[in-house]
Amino acid sequence: MIKSVKIDNLDLIKQLQVTFSDVYVQKNQLENDLLNNPYTKIYIYIENGVVMGLIHINDIYDRYEVYYIYVLQEFRKRGIALKLMQYVVNLGKEKNIKNITLEVKEDNLAAINLYKKLGFIEKSVRKGYYKGVDGILMEKEMM
Repeated sequence: MIKSVKIDNLDLIKQLQVTFSDVYVQKNQLENDLLNNPYTKIYIYIENGVVMGLIHINDIYDRYEVYYIYVLQEFRKRGIALKLMQYVVNLGKEKNIKNITLEVKEDNLAAINLYKKLGFIEKSVRKGYYKGVDGILMEKEMM
């Protein structure tokens, strides 16, 4: 099941901050994003009370930027990232957004293939964007 994370659920936010400390390395980063960035939206994938993955987007007027998508190591290769991305694409369709953009490490072939499967195309390369590894800017046109 995919669920929206709201700022009033501080217990869940604190749990996510610990669970996804690889992503949210600064103390209270997730809480701060939800409190201080009106564009931040977080959706989690949860089964049997266990949070397995999340997607963090910025909903900026008529477009989405995927900030993070992360599935915990032990739950990978189960289609969770695909479900989270499809969820965001469907939200975008309902809202009539123009596009969705994201950046991905050039060596993350599994993610690149997932995004291409969903209709994203490579738009540009950002040299050395990820500590020496090139980043690929990808976009899905929605209109």
